[in-house]
Amino acid sequence: MKKSILTLVIVVIVVVALFFAALHGVSNVIQPVSKGIVLGLDLVGGSEITYEAELSNDYDTANLAGDMETAKTMLQKRLDLLGYTEASCYISGERRLVVEIPSVEDPEKAIKDLGTTAVVTFVDADGKEWLSGSDIEDAMYEFSATDSTGISTPHVKLELTDEGRQKLYSASSAVIARSDGQNILSIQMDGETISSPAVREPLDSKSVVINIGGTKDAEKEAHYLANIISAGRLPFALMTAKQQTIGASLGEKSLSTSLMAGLIGLILVMLFMVVVYRLMGVISCIALMAYGALFAVVLSVMHVNLSLPGIAGIILTIGMAVDANVIIFERIKEELKSGKTLHYAIESGYKRAMIAIIDANVTTLIAGFVLLWQGTGTILGFAVTLLLGVVLSMLVMLVLTKLLLKAAVGLKITNLKLYCA
Repeated sequence: MKKSILTLVIVVIVVVALFFAALHGVSNVIQPVSKGIVLGLDLVGGSEITYEAELSNDYDTANLAGDMETAKTMLQKRLDLLGYTEASCYISGERRLVVEIPSVEDPEKAIKDLGTTAVVTFVDADGKEWLSGSDIEDAMYEFSATDSTGISTPHVKLELTDEGRQKLYSASSAVIARSDGQNILSIQMDGETISSPAVREPLDSKSVVINIGGTKDAEKEAHYLANIISAGRLPFALMTAKQQTIGASLGEKSLSTSLMAGLIGLILVMLFMVVVYRLMGVISCIALMAYGALFAVVLSVMHVNLSLPGIAGIILTIGMAVDANVIIFERIKEELKSGKTLHYAIESGYKRAMIAIIDANVTTLIAGFVLLWQGTGTILGFAVTLLLGVVLSMLVMLVLTKLLLKAAVGLKITNLKLYCA
């Protein structure tokens, strides 16, 4: 009796704690759902930009798949560095990349910042290209002394490849030998100059410093230059193929409609469980609420980018979670009708149902991993919530319901009519 009461008390405390964490957060570790979950483009509106790879005539198409992955990685890094941390980028088809930027107040500015996402080049005053982004391993912002004065200034430090070092030595030697005073090596992106540092001596090193100067916004300029160079080393030029803006009002309507549909579905499922399975149905509803709260906490901690397909995945896993309990409860009913004791019926019901439940969930996990592996865009959101839902439902709906059923028996709630016998 005491053990059963203790079990119920612990369950109640855990469920309440999960709901509190989901709604209000816990210190700085767990944020509330309203802040922790990132809403996708289709829910809060924003901008969607489609880029297409512009391939030269001599480009080896055998490298296209790998280069597109590289381009996606670099473009995502550029988005992060420019402050669009909630944006996503995915490959569409063979030659297209789609960028989704939620909650963008000025989509035109985002497009301008991203540019056409072409390669970074280093050219002299005559426009001759000496180096490209592929010759750079990294570009970092630093604030330290770069000369004998010992005065710290904002600057950009470049790390070059071995080939890049040789190219830079050739370029710097040629630039300082000019007699027209144009001793500069301009850094360009998309054909536009973003910086024109002067060259005073031949540069023969894998580490090169670009001094910004003593301008008012020197620190900001150095940060921007380092970000653009490090994120702009794409293997080919990407041209804007399509751009569209999704209104926030449409996203808000989709979100409210989806949440209402999910709430209605949840209520109907819980009513069905209580009417059909009585006490076992009530226990299932308690576990289902705990599952929902835990799911919300996990989504918040992981900062999942939630889209409409992601919400669909959550709603689907609610049905799957209850389905596991339905199988178990039916097995318990069979055991009770065959004359078994309540305690034995519960143990046997779980054992008999476990194989079917594991088979069903494993096949769903396999499908989810395939979607995660091969899917793009919003399909990934569906795959993430589906996989999380399956794992969490197995944990909560199997363990928690069994604990509560045993606690009920321990509290002498043994009227078989409450267990549908």
